[in-house]
Amino acid sequence: MAGYQVINYPRNAQQSWNVKKKVYVKSYGCQMNAYDAERMADVLAPEGFIETQSAEDADLIVLNTCHIREKAAEKVYSELGRLRVMKDERRAAGGDATIVVAGCVAQAEGTEILRRAPAVDLVVGPQNYHNLPSLLAKAKHAPVVDTEFPIEDKFDHLPAPSREKILSRGVSAFLTIQEGCDKFCTFCVVPYTRGAEISRSVAKILGEAERLASAGVREFTLIGQNVNAYHGEGLDGKTWSLGRLMHRLAEVPGIARLRYMTSHPRDMDDELIAAHRDLPALMPYLHLPVQSGSDTILAAMNRKHTSDEYRRIIERTRAARPDIALSSDFIVGFPGETDADFEDTMRLVHEIGFASAYSFKYSPRPGTPAAEMTTQVPEDVKSARLAALQEALDDSRNNFNRAAVGQTFDVLVERKGRVDGQMAGRSPYLQAVQFDDDTVAIGDIVSVEITRTGTNSLFGKRVGEPMTAEKPPSIGANAA
Repeated sequence: MAGYQVINYPRNAQQSWNVKKKVYVKSYGCQMNAYDAERMADVLAPEGFIETQSAEDADLIVLNTCHIREKAAEKVYSELGRLRVMKDERRAAGGDATIVVAGCVAQAEGTEILRRAPAVDLVVGPQNYHNLPSLLAKAKHAPVVDTEFPIEDKFDHLPAPSREKILSRGVSAFLTIQEGCDKFCTFCVVPYTRGAEISRSVAKILGEAERLASAGVREFTLIGQNVNAYHGEGLDGKTWSLGRLMHRLAEVPGIARLRYMTSHPRDMDDELIAAHRDLPALMPYLHLPVQSGSDTILAAMNRKHTSDEYRRIIERTRAARPDIALSSDFIVGFPGETDADFEDTMRLVHEIGFASAYSFKYSPRPGTPAAEMTTQVPEDVKSARLAALQEALDDSRNNFNRAAVGQTFDVLVERKGRVDGQMAGRSPYLQAVQFDDDTVAIGDIVSVEITRTGTNSLFGKRVGEPMTAEKPPSIGANAA
């Protein structure tokens, strides 16, 4: 396609727009994208952009995309069609809007986006959004595509958000510690869109954590495409594991809770499992995707573990932390999956008992080995299997939530509730909890006795005094 610019490194210095304009960032998919969306806003703030919650109100529209499933990518093109109409209407009225496609769809499809959606001004991959100001300056003259994997570390070039911005985002925060994946599961595009595994240094992670904590953040969820493969440079110059990093982060003043996702079973090492036993701040909740309970399908997926190996990891983790709750990911209808393979998955679900889970029908992603397999499962079979699996997972989740009634959990207060006098937060198990008490503050940790369950929340009453940042809590002490 003629008329666009493909950006290569090195680049010229960034150029500021020096005007007050509004930016709307819509994020699709995983927690990494949610984190990246916030950092894009941070990059644009010094350039005079303020955030808005409406595309119709924005001068700059950024779609931060996900490429894991086919429907996610098609949603982006559908949204771009709507934005094209809006952009045409603005131009007819003498205005304009700049449209950016960022993230994994941008990385995977590059110039194809400009072909299918010529209203787009800039296509930028997930490793390059720190260069948004200079790329936007170039895009004033012709559409720009930047999907190179840069030499520099983008985290070194991201501005720190203001204290006010941190506070506006809440007392729980995502913190990227690792990006990319080297596992090459046959269904997954992540190694191609996010690149090889890289880990941030402990010093840089601590610096960001301390800034967030000083502004009032009380809980971190450490994130990465394969977060428990973390192997960053430690404060002593040696390579630190995720377990060791957790211990150091727990020492940051004000931080009461730690979580991490998403993990791979092959990287659940002894040090990380021991951290679940020894570290009160590490919440008793583990999201560990298994994808299938069939060894045949796991091998075809190139998961590099068996179903029994997964079970043994769960057994070891439960032995270290008996009150831990499990969450997982499942794909049904992977090429070649038979009824017997699917029954193996159902058996694993019933044996383990998940507190929560995400389940999806397999969808071929272009460029992945599984997309070329000739044993694709019919759509109606995939749909029937997904319905059966989700029913079993819903039963497991509901049983877990019902077991909470009568128990007392430490709840991190995150916001006001939906009705006057009510506050809302999260249990150690990530359950939404609402309770009647407007005397506590956002950021407090409150002991709540659960009295009933709702469709999506637990409800309870406060017992005891709240534990503030100055009065560190004993996290999980009352957990089931």
